[in-house]
Amino acid sequence: MFDHCLYFNSAALARLVEREWAAVYAPFGLTPAQGFVLRVVLAKPGCLASDVAQTLGIARPTATRLVDNLGEKQLVERRQGEADAREWELFPTAKGLALEAPINLASAEIARTLQAKVGGELFESTVTGMRKIRKGLT
Repeated sequence: MFDHCLYFNSAALARLVEREWAAVYAPFGLTPAQGFVLRVVLAKPGCLASDVAQTLGIARPTATRLVDNLGEKQLVERRQGEADAREWELFPTAKGLALEAPINLASAEIARTLQAKVGGELFESTVTGMRKIRKGLT
């Protein structure tokens, strides 16, 4: 009935993938969204919440809320911007830095697991196609 419906199929896939990633990030005390924000801050120390939002394709208020959550967990801290004192740059704390290797390893492992479940070619073409659709709709 909904075989050709982008909304239904993308939402159903998102729910399945969310469960997989939730299980991976749970041992770190993080949701998948928090884990991805932390990974952005770890990869780009000094970035702004707007950079996080743009990188992840989420609204800035959502990024700010997730950064607040990571701040409460003492994984990320805000520092007043050097170039513009009105901006707050994001940096990983020592506790956040300690998670960099384990969280990247866990992320790579779940990606390999998902790829193995569906097949490498289908996995890559699906991710590529989804990125193209996202760009086309924005």
